[in-house]
Amino acid sequence: MRKEDCYLLGKITRRHGLAGNVILKLDTDQPELYNKLESIFVEINGLLVPFFIERSSWSKLDALNIAFKNSSEALVGQSLGKDVYLPLASLPKLSGKQFYYHEIIGYSILDENDNDCGIIRSVNDQTAQVYFVTNLDGKEVVIPMIKDWIIEVNREERFIKMQLPEGLIDVFMVPSKKDE
Repeated sequence: MRKEDCYLLGKITRRHGLAGNVILKLDTDQPELYNKLESIFVEINGLLVPFFIERSSWSKLDALNIAFKNSSEALVGQSLGKDVYLPLASLPKLSGKQFYYHEIIGYSILDENDNDCGIIRSVNDQTAQVYFVTNLDGKEVVIPMIKDWIIEVNREERFIKMQLPEGLIDVFMVPSKKDE
């Protein structure tokens, strides 16, 4: 399994108890989708290694207590602190204005008048306000990802149409006047 064919599910944060269980902290808005995992891929030394799950239970709202099949102290030790992935093919298809962050990389953002606002290079979800990072005429433009601003997601033509506040793009594109 290649990392490019997978998405980040979370991270194994610590051991749980003495029976070889671990805690998997999920990085998702919908943890309930992952209550029946059969296997996961753990990144070890740059490779995705399959780990098969014997049983799991909820530790917290966004954390699973996992017991691996054929678990050993070495197996558990190798998994601690490591990122966990699942195949992209396992994600349910989204429609309408819903999207996965990884699927919109390379999409154009258009305003309501079909003006180009850049190509999405990345999505930053590490801050309180999630935002698109786009490239427009060689300049980095930051556009807040606010659901009410999204008018349309067109998967065939690879664009997202948004109702943006007047002057938002100008903040990044128009040179500022220096103080005299």
